[in-house]
Amino acid sequence: MMSIRFRGGTTVPTKPKKTGISTPTVDSELFDCAKRACKNSYAPYSRFRVGAAVRAASGKIYTGTNVENIAYPLGTCAEAGAIAAARVAEGGNLVLVDVAVYAEAGDAQHVPCTPCGGCRQRILEFGKNVRVQFFGTDLCCHEVTSGDLLPFSFEFDSKAEQ
Repeated sequence: MMSIRFRGGTTVPTKPKKTGISTPTVDSELFDCAKRACKNSYAPYSRFRVGAAVRAASGKIYTGTNVENIAYPLGTCAEAGAIAAARVAEGGNLVLVDVAVYAEAGDAQHVPCTPCGGCRQRILEFGKNVRVQFFGTDLCCHEVTSGDLLPFSFEFDSKAEQ
């Protein structure tokens, strides 16, 4: 059984079968891309660097990193940057199939990180069953679907194509 630790030390047990979390084989190509992107982060204030890599249905991989701004909260997330790069390259044909997230704290130690709520919605905009991989506190790779991460996402009957 896994558990989630919140700030302040509260620990809540989780059951992987209910949440959809599994311990898969690491997609090393995607994680290597996310880790390299993490190194290019601009995080002078939080010193919390994040890299993300997304794989489109075309098979191409796009990366992004978090970019902070002194006028908080004007920074951007790594996932948002990777999705924007993919959209620029693939245009209206963009369908996401995989996402990997990698993060490091100020001392260059890995820290667990999943996409924030806004990025969970961004991921769902471009694929309903996107595989999302991240490393947990146990340094094992965990996998969920985009729907598992945001089960009550915004959805409309039709989407105007831009």
